[in-house]
Amino acid sequence: MKVTVTTLNDELFVLDVSEDLELENFKAFCEIESGFPAKDIILNFNGMPLLDDKRSLKEHGVHDGDVVVLLHMLQTASNLNQNDSSQALPTGLANLDFGSIKVPTSAGQASASTSMAARNPPVEEDPRIIREMFLANPDQLALLKQNNPRLADALLSGNLDTFASVLREQILARTERQQQRIRQGGYRMMNSDPFDTEAQRMIAEEIRQKNIEANMEAAMEYNPETFGTVVMLYINCHVNGFPVKAFIDSGAQTTIMSAACAERCNIMRLVDTRWAGIAKGVGVQRIIGRIHMVQMRIEKDFLTTSFSVLEEQPMDMLLGLDMLKRHQCNIDLKRNVLRIGTTGTETPFLPESELPECARLSGYSEDEIVNQSMRDHEERQVKEALEKSKQVLGDPSRTILPSDAFGEAEVEEIVSLGFTREQAIVELRRFNGDKTQATVALFAKSLKF
Repeated sequence: MKVTVTTLNDELFVLDVSEDLELENFKAFCEIESGFPAKDIILNFNGMPLLDDKRSLKEHGVHDGDVVVLLHMLQTASNLNQNDSSQALPTGLANLDFGSIKVPTSAGQASASTSMAARNPPVEEDPRIIREMFLANPDQLALLKQNNPRLADALLSGNLDTFASVLREQILARTERQQQRIRQGGYRMMNSDPFDTEAQRMIAEEIRQKNIEANMEAAMEYNPETFGTVVMLYINCHVNGFPVKAFIDSGAQTTIMSAACAERCNIMRLVDTRWAGIAKGVGVQRIIGRIHMVQMRIEKDFLTTSFSVLEEQPMDMLLGLDMLKRHQCNIDLKRNVLRIGTTGTETPFLPESELPECARLSGYSEDEIVNQSMRDHEERQVKEALEKSKQVLGDPSRTILPSDAFGEAEVEEIVSLGFTREQAIVELRRFNGDKTQATVALFAKSLKF
């Protein structure tokens, strides 16, 4: 059976043990997980301490899925006696001379020391030191680009103030989440009714987060390569005699080229605008037209292909499935080459140092780079539409609708009893405007027996 153990320090772990395991052996397992000596551990179940070490968990009434609170006696005693330290001194401290200790004599000195501490943050939170550590470790910098692109962009911008601002914002957000989690789940989770659905939900969420962290730690230990960014497949080629770095994409239906690259290769004059349209994928882009036939040279082979010219395309050229199937191309990842089946020619894929700027390692995938601006525009439009709808309709949980069988007076009367406006409106709607039944329901929900 699985037993969840929680401590006063908000630590949580799950033990998979037999129901016939004696309590003293269960404490030994808790010592391994928590680091507290077994002799200093007291286990609390359903508000009562488990005292008989020779009895099994089953005899103590602990079953599969139950939660046990672990108390460290030394820590608990220190917490209980902390407020009484001013009343009595331990033996041996009464003879010590405290006269040499200097205490600030004014509020100005205290504020000055506080401001000095604020100007000198701890080493682990100093933005300058953190930035230098990342810049000196390329592996950690690549991992930061993968997991936290916003902080990585601020770090690589070269502006220390920008990096410090983003770092401080993320640290505060993390601290706030931790404090909120402790506020919501701390005391209540350990001391509430074990059948309380909210407490059980918090425990389940804690277990889920622990499982996710354990899964990530195992992946980082045994499969660290999965956290790296894959270099996209590019080859060198020539279009109309001009060198171009082409992206190999077997997931693209057609071969495309940017308008800027077509201008550079002097083939923009061949664009047939009758084939203009819209390209839809992750985003939406405008197709200027189509170039029906162009010679492209890969190594010593001259191949004929066609292009769809896109107006806004960060990549110069993308070889799609139509081109790859026509010339029976084979993507050999073991040898890291592209083999042209019709001629047998092989060309190597480019290393990261030779890739174009838009294909360098970053926290975004290739599709995200291509369509980022279009997605941002669409998201802005959706947000604007939502804001307009809220302004027109208002929040239904806070607004009295024409179809409601109650008025503002009933809502205000219930709010004066200590409930929120949302709670009052929801319960009045539930009981079709009956103020008495809504009030009784709200009081029943707020009471715990």
